[in-house]
Amino acid sequence: MLELVARTSASGGAGASAADAELAVDHADAEDQHLVHLTRIPARRARTVPLPDDLPAVLRGRLELAGISALYDHQARSLELARAGRSFVVATGTASGKSLCYQLAVLETLLADDKATALYLGPTKALTRDQLRALRDLKLPQVRAAVVDGDTPREERDAIKRTANWVLTNPDLLHHSMLPDHRHWGDFLHRLRWVVVDESHAARGVFGSHIALVLRRLRRLCERYSADPRFVLTSATIGNPGEHAATLTGLEVEEVVEDGSPRGALDLGLWQPPFTDPDEGIRRSLLRETGDLLASFVGGQVQTLVFTKSRKAAELVALFARERLGDSPLADAVRSYRAGYLPEERRELEQQLRDGRLVGVAATEALELGIDVSGLDAVLLAGYPGTAASFWQRLGRAGRTGGEAVGVLVAADDPLDQYLVHHPEELLGRPPEDAVVDPTNPYLLGPHLWCACQEHPLTAEEAVRWFGEGAPTLLEDGVDRGYLRARGERYYWTSRRRAAAQVDIRSSGGQDVRIVDVDTGALIGDVDASRARSQVHTGAVYLHQGEQYEVVELDLERGLATAARAPNLHHATRARSDTDVRVLEVIETRPWGEVETGLAKVQVTVTVTGYDVIRPGTGEVLDRVPLDLPPTELTTVAVYYTIPEHLLDDEAALPPQRVPGSLHAAEHAAIGLLPLIALCDRWDIGGLSTALHPDTGRPSVFVYDGYAGGAGLAERSYRRLAEHLGATRTAIADCGCRSGCPSCVQSPKCGNGNEPLDKDGAVRVLDLLLRRAPSVEVGS
Repeated sequence: MLELVARTSASGGAGASAADAELAVDHADAEDQHLVHLTRIPARRARTVPLPDDLPAVLRGRLELAGISALYDHQARSLELARAGRSFVVATGTASGKSLCYQLAVLETLLADDKATALYLGPTKALTRDQLRALRDLKLPQVRAAVVDGDTPREERDAIKRTANWVLTNPDLLHHSMLPDHRHWGDFLHRLRWVVVDESHAARGVFGSHIALVLRRLRRLCERYSADPRFVLTSATIGNPGEHAATLTGLEVEEVVEDGSPRGALDLGLWQPPFTDPDEGIRRSLLRETGDLLASFVGGQVQTLVFTKSRKAAELVALFARERLGDSPLADAVRSYRAGYLPEERRELEQQLRDGRLVGVAATEALELGIDVSGLDAVLLAGYPGTAASFWQRLGRAGRTGGEAVGVLVAADDPLDQYLVHHPEELLGRPPEDAVVDPTNPYLLGPHLWCACQEHPLTAEEAVRWFGEGAPTLLEDGVDRGYLRARGERYYWTSRRRAAAQVDIRSSGGQDVRIVDVDTGALIGDVDASRARSQVHTGAVYLHQGEQYEVVELDLERGLATAARAPNLHHATRARSDTDVRVLEVIETRPWGEVETGLAKVQVTVTVTGYDVIRPGTGEVLDRVPLDLPPTELTTVAVYYTIPEHLLDDEAALPPQRVPGSLHAAEHAAIGLLPLIALCDRWDIGGLSTALHPDTGRPSVFVYDGYAGGAGLAERSYRRLAEHLGATRTAIADCGCRSGCPSCVQSPKCGNGNEPLDKDGAVRVLDLLLRRAPSVEVGS
C-alpha cells in the first residue's frame, strides 16, 4: 500500500486513487528523496488454544456468538493467572485482544458470585464508553455494567451505586468523587473483587505517580471495607511492564508479554519533508507536509489516522488537508480529534470515524488512548511521538482488522527525529523504554496524604505501610502548614473543603485555564495552567476545530482566557521567556577530569516576557510584542555539567564570545535527544545554558525535569550521560545544515527565539566532554 505514498511524492498533489498506487517504490526512491527508508514488517500468525471447557456456559455461548472460538496464548495465560488469584499485567501489541484478558477474569467472577463487583479505570471518557459498549454487546443479564464519569447525571449515579456490579470510570473521578465519597460507595467497595487499569503505560512520570498514589488510597479504603481486590492492568509494550505495574499498585504483579495475536504485514516508511533552504537546512513545514499526505490518502479513499503532538498541530493538519482537497466532497470527510472538545463534539467525531463517514482524522494522543477504532488502512505520524512504545502503539492502529496496512513517520525538524530517520536501525531495533514512576515524590505524596486523612484519619504507622518511609515527615509538614491536625496518634484533615480538589492528577501547575468565546460566552477549550502563559497569553493565536481565535485577555486569577474569532489572521504566535536556575542542593556529582557532572535539586524561575508574531510555514518573525506576566517557579531536579573556561579556550578553541551560543546549541540538542533514553517528550524537559553561572562559577549547562519534585528524567540522563551526549553529538554533526537548524540545534520552545546558537561550537563542546567521559556509566 505504500505505493500510494510514492504516488503522492511523485505527483506532488492530492487526489490519488487506489488505481494510481501502481507506481513502484523503487521508482520513487530513484526520483525523489522524501521516502528515505522503507521496510516491510512481515505478517505474524496467531497462536491459539481452544476455549476452556469449564468456562461458564452462558459466557462461552456469548463468545461463540461474537465469533470467538479460541483464545490467543496471552489471553489463555491471563485466565490462568486470574483463576490462580494473581494480579497481572498484559503488555502486548495494539489490537491483540487485551480487553478480553480482563473481561474473562472479571466476567467469570461476576457470573459465579452475584454479590461481587468490579471497577474499570480507563485513561479517557471515550475509551471507557467504548468498553461499556463491548460489554453490553455480550448481553449477559447477570452483568450490570455502567459508566460513571463527569457527564453522568447525579440521579443516574445514585442508581448505579445501588445496582451496578461493574462500574467503569476514570482515575479522575475515582480521585475526586469515589474516594472522598467512599461512604456512599461502601457497599460496592466491600464487594470489590477486581480492579482493571486499562492502558497503564500512559500512567508514567508525574501523572503515573499520581495514579500510583490514588491506587494506594483505594486499596487502603478497600481494606477498611474488608475487601482485597486483585488488579489486572493492560499496557503497550514498554520495557518494564511488571516493575511498572508493581510500582503503580504496590502489589506483586505477574507479567504476560508473549503476544499470541496475528498481525498483518505493515509497510513502514520514513518520510523527510523537502528542503526549502538547503544551505540553512530549512525544510518544508512538518504540518503542511503531513496535511498533504493525509489529503492524498483521503483522495484514494484510504481511511487514515494522523497522530500529532499538540492540539494546535491536529487542527492545522486537518485544515491543510481540507485546503488541499479543495472542492472535493472528501474535504468534509477530514476532521481533527483532540482532548479539550466538549463531550457532544467528541462523541460525534468518534461515531463518524467508526461508521466510515470520516476518511481522514488528525488526532492527538487523546485518540491513541481514547477509543477502539478498527478498519484503519493507514497511520501517519507527524513527528516521532517521543517513545518507542508510543511509536508502535500508534502504528498498531493501522490494519487492526487484518490484511496489509501502511505506516509513515514524517520527520520533524527536531534532533531526535532526524537522528532516527538517518539511523533507522535505532528506530526499528531498539527495545522499548522503561516507564518511570515515583510515588515517593514529596510534592505529590504530601497532598495525597491530606486526601487520605480526609477519607479516614491516618496514623504514622499506617502512612508508612501504604505510602512509604517518607510519609510521616510529610504528615508533620501538613500540620505545620495548617492542613492537618494531630490528635492522639491520628492525623485529621482540618478544612471543610475537599482535599482532593487541591490535587489535579493531570496537571503539574494548578487548575486548567478555560478558553471562552468572548462574543458568545461558549466554552471552546482549556489549557493546563502551567502552559497558559505561553499558549493563551493576550494576543496568542488559538485554533479550535479549524477556526482561528485571538486571545483578548488572560486572567490567571480567574483561570480564564477570553478569545475572539479571527478568521482573517495570517500569522501565528510564539512566546518568549527568560529562565533562571538556582542550585538548591547538589545530590550527586562525578568528575570527568576537570569537568564536573552532577545531579542537583534546583529552583527554576520562568518569566514570559513577550511573544513573536511569526509567518506560518517559514517561521519568519514579523513582530515582537512585550508582555507583563508574573513568573512561575518550580523546584525540581536537574542534570548538569560545568566546564573550566580555560578548556573551552585552549582545547575547544572557543573564544569567550562563542561560548554562549555553543553551550546553548548543545543544551537544545541534548533536550531533543533525551527521549532516546527515558520515556518522555522534549516538552517534559527544560534547560538553561550560561557562560557563567553564579552557583558553579563556571560555564554551565542544566537540563531539568519540567515537574515539581522531578520526574526521574534528569536522573536517567545523569546515569547514562555519556550515551546521551554521544547521541547528541552525532545528531548535530550529521546534520547537513551550515550553521544550525531545527533538525539539530534549534528548539521550537526556546524562550530566546533560538539566539544565540553556534552549531560548530556545540560539537566542539561535546567532543571536549566525551573525551573525558568514563567508560562505565554511573549506576550501571
